[in-house]
Amino acid sequence: MPAVVLLALVTACGSGPAPVTAEEFTDRAREVAGRWQGSTEREPWIAGFVPLRNLTLEPDRERTPRWVGRSVINSAWKLETALPAEAPAPAKLRWTDGGTLSVPVLAATAAYAGLSKPKSFADEKCPAQGCRPLRVIAVARGEATMPSSRGEVRVPTWDFTVKGVPEPFRRVAVDPAAMGGPPRPLGDGIQEVHTYEVRAPAELRLSYLHGICDTTYGSRVHETPEAVVVDVDVRRDDDVEVCPAVGKIDRIGVILREPLGRRVVLDSSSGVPLLPHGDIRLAEFQNYDPRRS
Repeated sequence: MPAVVLLALVTACGSGPAPVTAEEFTDRAREVAGRWQGSTEREPWIAGFVPLRNLTLEPDRERTPRWVGRSVINSAWKLETALPAEAPAPAKLRWTDGGTLSVPVLAATAAYAGLSKPKSFADEKCPAQGCRPLRVIAVARGEATMPSSRGEVRVPTWDFTVKGVPEPFRRVAVDPAAMGGPPRPLGDGIQEVHTYEVRAPAELRLSYLHGICDTTYGSRVHETPEAVVVDVDVRRDDDVEVCPAVGKIDRIGVILREPLGRRVVLDSSSGVPLLPHGDIRLAEFQNYDPRRS
């Protein structure tokens, strides 16, 4: 059964900038592929480290006292231990596919600065409404797994123990200067294709978004040596005057001329690369960069 989701009216009713005719798709796909090939975002995405989540890895909320969340929102940090000021030796990131990358590591003082920097918003200054200081009483080196453009990766962390909290707050210790940023959408394009699955070396299964008043006419693909641009031909039914703001996530197959290999799959509507089997959509990163989190 396809997933049904609530969407903004513009998205649900299929009024995004996706191409309709085969010629329009080809023109758009060439633009998307050319932009990606010449982009400064391409090399970090395929060969570097592009984090796809916040650099502070908070403890499991189910095991955390209720006051902790409010204290974090209010940045109520209180340092009660000495922090190493010297940066450790470079660390080696390790991906699940066996890939590795040597990266510089921050000193604990720099990691703590990132952990404790004030939020852009706050409920009420502590102490109030159950908020209390987050008393950092110890720090240690650690490791964690996080999503990246190249899949799950093991990264070094600085683990900060807070009094009264059973698990540490972990801060990714990789120097942000060594990270890449999430690719930005091309124009105002809405990400139509969410993710893909490799069913065979030259066969993909796309997961895509469309409105409940739309009809799907098929999938389309444009291939280059470095990229595969995909699109789903979705059009709103002309006889529908009012369309509820409800959409569906469906799946459709696409056949390639050649095996996908290490080529990047790009969504033609937004121009952003897709991640296999994931629920991360890069179009949602338009105003968010994990490096500054």
